[in-house]
Amino acid sequence: MQLRYSFRLYPNGPQRSALARAFGCVRVVYNDALRARETARAAGLPFVTSAELSKQVTAAKQTEERAWLSEVSAVVLQQSLRDLDAAYRNFFDSLKGKRPRMGVPRFKSRKDSRHTVRFTANARWKITAGGDLSLPKIGDVRVKWSRALPSVPSTVTVVKDAAGRYFASFVVETGQGETLPAAVPVVGIDLGLTHFAILSDGTKIGSPRFLRRAEKKLKRAQRDLSRKAKGSSNRAKARIRVARAYARTADARREFHHQLSTKIIRENQAVAVEDLAVKGLARTRLAKSVHDAGWSSFLTMLEYKAARYGRTFTRIGRFEPTSQVCSQCGVKDGPKPLNVREWTCAACGTVLDRDINAAINVAKAAGLAVTACGARVRPGLVPAQREETGTHRDGQPTVVGIPAL
Repeated sequence: MQLRYSFRLYPNGPQRSALARAFGCVRVVYNDALRARETARAAGLPFVTSAELSKQVTAAKQTEERAWLSEVSAVVLQQSLRDLDAAYRNFFDSLKGKRPRMGVPRFKSRKDSRHTVRFTANARWKITAGGDLSLPKIGDVRVKWSRALPSVPSTVTVVKDAAGRYFASFVVETGQGETLPAAVPVVGIDLGLTHFAILSDGTKIGSPRFLRRAEKKLKRAQRDLSRKAKGSSNRAKARIRVARAYARTADARREFHHQLSTKIIRENQAVAVEDLAVKGLARTRLAKSVHDAGWSSFLTMLEYKAARYGRTFTRIGRFEPTSQVCSQCGVKDGPKPLNVREWTCAACGTVLDRDINAAINVAKAAGLAVTACGARVRPGLVPAQREETGTHRDGQPTVVGIPAL
């Protein structure tokens, strides 16, 4: 299984300048290659191959207009061409129905919120004895490690986000995750907005609403940004403050998702959830609250953690009538308005909580036995996800992907 681990980088002034040059060169090579292919398509010429593009990059270094491409490692320029190939491949696969619909590759801008350069083994990058990351034509960059890498990484990607933070992202090969003790309970999860998650055992987990809580600070930062003159250095500083405010909100939400998903995977042998239509809900008047909850990322974390640690993860169809069926007697009494949070079953007389009843029905719809004492379920196999872990300067791991269970 391939996993991706991310650690915070702290480059000094000259190293930041060298990284800025690398980001710029990668962007120019990508845009030149994309322009060459678009020009050939418009002229009715054959598709420009990667080998031809690579020759064009080599020839461009000999010209006066592109001589500065030699100031960065040749590997990152070749990897930029690989990224363009991947973008075209994903676009063509989407046309064939092999993946969700994607647009055609687009030109990159220096004003993009995220910049990356990737170094493979051919670049001869290394981790020094002192724990620094040695990158060709950049230098030894200080890294804040939160854990040891499980194996020798094959590539490293240096990322600069909108908040001006630098990260080193490593791809490593890992074996099976640690074996967790067998857990008896089986849990169904109903996701919501008032309560983020309601479990079939009756537990209700409140919604932190990170975006709502940070709205005042975000509004103030956005107002300060709007009052700065365009193109001024003060506007650039204000933009960084806005990006950092949003980054703190996103980090807090991600940390909450990881802690909760880890707890659920630890305590339950099988997990059942409902396949929500998040894109549809995000187009309603509840859009801000839906995005603030981050259901999709939470379910993705549950899925790959279950696959890695030998648990069972099941999604049921979004059209299952989980809120219309009595979890005790199975009688379906029809849809109910959202303001009805509790009712009494006309058939068996049981007083039902809408959310808990739905969570139990989610587990039953997945074919998992829900009893008073729980039931053992044999774990199944689910395709693993590639995510990232991260660190802060203080050494405390901030989970950006797979945390240590």
